[in-house]
Amino acid sequence: MSQQYYDIVVVGCGMAGLTAGLRAAELGQSVAVLEKSPKAERGGQTGYSESFRVPSADTDLTEFGYEFAVPDYTADQFYDDIMARTDGQADPDIARTLVDNAGRTIEWLTEHGVEWDMEPLAVGYTVGRTWFDNDQLVAHLIHEIQDHGGDVYYETSARRLLQDDAFRVVGLEAASGDECVRFDCGAVVLACGGYESSPEKRARYYGAGFDDMKVRGSGYNTGEAIEMALAAGANATGQWSGAHMALIDANSPDVGGGANRVDGYQYGVILNVDGERFLDEGEDARAHTYAKFGREIFKQPEHLGFIVLDSKTHGLVRATGPSEPAVADSLEDLFAQLALDASVAQSTIETFNAACAPDEFDPHVLDGNATEGDLRPRKSNWALPIDDPPYYAYKVTGGITFSFGGVETSSNAEVLDDRRRVIPGFYAAGNATGKLFYNNYPGGTGLTNAAVYGKIAAEQADTYLDQRTGSN
Repeated sequence: MSQQYYDIVVVGCGMAGLTAGLRAAELGQSVAVLEKSPKAERGGQTGYSESFRVPSADTDLTEFGYEFAVPDYTADQFYDDIMARTDGQADPDIARTLVDNAGRTIEWLTEHGVEWDMEPLAVGYTVGRTWFDNDQLVAHLIHEIQDHGGDVYYETSARRLLQDDAFRVVGLEAASGDECVRFDCGAVVLACGGYESSPEKRARYYGAGFDDMKVRGSGYNTGEAIEMALAAGANATGQWSGAHMALIDANSPDVGGGANRVDGYQYGVILNVDGERFLDEGEDARAHTYAKFGREIFKQPEHLGFIVLDSKTHGLVRATGPSEPAVADSLEDLFAQLALDASVAQSTIETFNAACAPDEFDPHVLDGNATEGDLRPRKSNWALPIDDPPYYAYKVTGGITFSFGGVETSSNAEVLDDRRRVIPGFYAAGNATGKLFYNNYPGGTGLTNAAVYGKIAAEQADTYLDQRTGSN
């Protein structure tokens, strides 16, 4: 067994690991970042995403020339969005620390050369979308880590944590290339992502059939590093049966398809293969429903849904998947192209249209245009009759982005054991942790969460190492 020594070892090369590695190296610690995938597939889910939710009122990027399209979105509003989307189940301290540190973390990333396009991606808030392609963002931050003296090991999978007699984490063993490597260190940061890419774990935590669900991002987030942490005494927490499951193009690849979304579904209706509606398409803004509607669609027969719109709203659709929509001048012809029950679908649309009595339509706010009468399910906003040809239909399914269960941490990113005590020298960030997301997901929060807590984990590890050095 070969042996290496570093001050801090970071497990994972997504946003949480990249920020942890960069901040630790910036603070003068020797750093190793371990990435399970080959170099060409590095970055975890960050390699397939680009959006950070930004509390613009608490973020100053004027010296870099940025202006916010929604300038008055505050950390308090960010916090309220997290609590509302998670039905109040998010840990208040974890959420509060996230929103209060989000602005300065975005500023710090900007100082390190990350460039943005600040846009109002959804109702009421700004999302910072990086100008880099996704793999370029990962490459840029790795370059920053290496410029600060950090090392990156590819095809290196953490297998076992090493602890001393006081349960302090003092290293780990990893499969690296064709050998077992022992990494001795002063602290470990777990930033390995979730368990969403494992068919076995999807079936275990989500139920029968979910092993067939498409994985939007990396195929390497299979949860073994989380199990390694649990074996060392870390406490399991969060919603293990929950996940970000997005509405995506049904012809997306099984793994690594990326976004493949069909945005704008909220302005039409969604039918299953039996031709029936099964959810409130206008429940909320897209960024507050897309990550849970994927699960509802996947639970339908054949794991399929069909977004049906007419010419009044089709211009609002943003489709990034591989498929083109079905198009026809009549609903009868449209449904004849689709693998659904056409007669029931026709009746469903007629019943829906009869329940619509719209006032002024505004796609940019929750406009209150709801269906009337006893239509079930109702549509709460943007309920326009589908009656203006040509008609369009997009075939969609659910795709998993990341899981919601993980190890328990303090708001300082310290890993807690099953007695809720801090495991010395052990920190975690990003999707390897629990206690933040439940049932749903506020769009753009995942990367912000990973960046904030990756940075905090490195800073806490740096303080811990300084204190240990000072006590020796």
